[in-house]
Amino acid sequence: MWRRLIYHPEVNYALRQTLVLCLPVATGWLFGALQQGLLFSLVPACCNNAGLDTLHKRFFKRLIVGGSLFAGCSFLIQYAGAQGVPLPLILLLMTMVLGVLGEISPLHGRLLPASLIAAIFTLSLAGRVPVWQPPLLFICGTLWYGLFNGFWFWLWKEQPLRETLSLLYRELAGYCEAKYTLLTRLTDPDTALPPLLIRQQKAVDLINTCYQQMHMLSAGRDQHYRRLTRAFQVALDLQEHIAVSLHQPQEVQKLVEQSHAEAVIRWNARIIAARLRTLADDILYHRLSARFGMEKQLQALEKIARQHPDNPVGNFCYYHFSRIARLLRTQQPLYRRDLMADRQRRLPLIPALKSYLSLKSTALRTAARYAVMLTFASTLALFFNLPKPYWVLMTVMFVSLNGYSATRVRIQHRALGTLAGLAVAALTLRLHAPESVVLLLMLAITLVSYLIIRPFYGWATVGFTVTTVWTLQLLSLNGADFLLPRLMDTLMGCLIAFGGMIWLWPQWQNGLLRQNAHDALEADQEALRLLLGDEQDAGKLAYQRMRVNQAHNALFNSLNQAMQEPGFNSRYLSDMKLWVTHSQFIVEHINAITILAREHTMLTRSLAERYLQSCEIALQRCQQRLEYDGPGSESNVLEAPEALHGGPTTVVERHVKRILSHLSIMHTISSLTWSQRPHHGGWLRRRLGKKN
Repeated sequence: MWRRLIYHPEVNYALRQTLVLCLPVATGWLFGALQQGLLFSLVPACCNNAGLDTLHKRFFKRLIVGGSLFAGCSFLIQYAGAQGVPLPLILLLMTMVLGVLGEISPLHGRLLPASLIAAIFTLSLAGRVPVWQPPLLFICGTLWYGLFNGFWFWLWKEQPLRETLSLLYRELAGYCEAKYTLLTRLTDPDTALPPLLIRQQKAVDLINTCYQQMHMLSAGRDQHYRRLTRAFQVALDLQEHIAVSLHQPQEVQKLVEQSHAEAVIRWNARIIAARLRTLADDILYHRLSARFGMEKQLQALEKIARQHPDNPVGNFCYYHFSRIARLLRTQQPLYRRDLMADRQRRLPLIPALKSYLSLKSTALRTAARYAVMLTFASTLALFFNLPKPYWVLMTVMFVSLNGYSATRVRIQHRALGTLAGLAVAALTLRLHAPESVVLLLMLAITLVSYLIIRPFYGWATVGFTVTTVWTLQLLSLNGADFLLPRLMDTLMGCLIAFGGMIWLWPQWQNGLLRQNAHDALEADQEALRLLLGDEQDAGKLAYQRMRVNQAHNALFNSLNQAMQEPGFNSRYLSDMKLWVTHSQFIVEHINAITILAREHTMLTRSLAERYLQSCEIALQRCQQRLEYDGPGSESNVLEAPEALHGGPTTVVERHVKRILSHLSIMHTISSLTWSQRPHHGGWLRRRLGKKN
């Protein structure tokens, strides 16, 4: 029980965050310096936003950089304010200078909002303490945060990677179970495919996270991570076999009517899913796995395949289920990969600065959005002479996320959670509880809030609001006076953040669909060149297969977010959904061909060249349609390979022909879709009453 409790992801995370916050408070209370302990506990909020709790091979180097930025911003905002520089101008310049961090790497980009939060925290202390005290507070607080987390990760060194792998195995279990539960409903792709696509998306997202963690920890070369590295390679093999294409609904229906294949296939899928969930728990809770076998299930499936040799469904299921069973039994990958091939992008400072100065830079747009929002909020606070202007600025920083949908949801949770938290705090302040009781309640509320913050951010905000009010009460005995201003500041900050996300250089996912579709086609083209060419290296083929999955996943994520954005053409998005569905079919066929390429001879050289040529022509036609909205060519070259030879069609040929068929449909959809796509900024122009 203790093992399951201490290694549970939410419990482990909540304990770490609660201890790093509350130990300084407890130390200050014991030594009669409670106010200093409470101030000291504010620094971890900056460190969390900066991602300094992310285990990294350069962990302490990142701590030094983060602490230096926090202290530097804290000193600069005080010094510039003392020189009479207006607060809006300070925040504008500081944000635009720090924005270059986002161009270096995504992880460095998280230092921008964290450094701004440190500067805003300093506003609450300016004039009350010496100038040197806030920078020193941030330096010491970051040092404490780094030492504590370093010790914590030393105790549970593998835990972050274990948590991600455990989630990946669980997602693969759900994906396998759902796929074969919907076996007889694949004739209606509109209802059957969306749940499968969502599960496939989640699995690939977790695989991407594992790749990033492998890179950040150099786990592929660290013997300490050897067992987890092997488990990740097994998960990649499992995803490869689970995600292969089985889009032959007529054959499935025929086999189901002629035998009890549906029950046998689902039996196999349930056994596999149960084993995957057991392995997920074993990985997370540091347990050795028990022996596994599913001979009876495979024998029943093999018998059906022998009884119906003309139906490909039985052989398909037996082939892939037997490979999955082998992986689950041996827990050894089918072949070795270079897990360090998928590296994170990281630019040196000078090239990053050059890229940042381009108007096309995403980091520049993000920094400019933050700068304008903070400038407007601080100007508004000065105009209305707000007593605590930093709360408006802090709210803007905490609710501003990448993307319209994420920001909208965060604003809703933040506003409602703050309102409920202030109501609870107003009632509890009337109790006049002793200081020791208040501190114990704050400890319990902090622990519970961190336990639920990831799945239920709104409820966690209720707890954090209560502890914030009590903290102010302990610091300056004015918690009751803070209730109404805190609510107004939060609502004002949410409105500013929402307006900034809509009107300040919004990166609508709808506008990224075309580029992401182009990237997905390029990844497909490169994979087909390797598979139908002379490439024999299984590692290179597997890496390109993963790139195909990642490119399609980026497209699928863009589509899901675009469908939640305001004011766009719903018919266009509906057509794009169909386009993305056929793109997913191509991904699954590429998965299947990658498996076949390792296990037997593919095609003759001349036949492979002819198929590759036809695939490249089809892909180029789709790519040209993405770039050009005029009338397309009526000539159809996609059916040319049908009469290449008169012999029997191999499994690889069937997959390639289906890819060509899907590309033909995608080209037809594109001819209708791209011409009616919404232009960037059209929603805003319609709102302003102008013609789109």
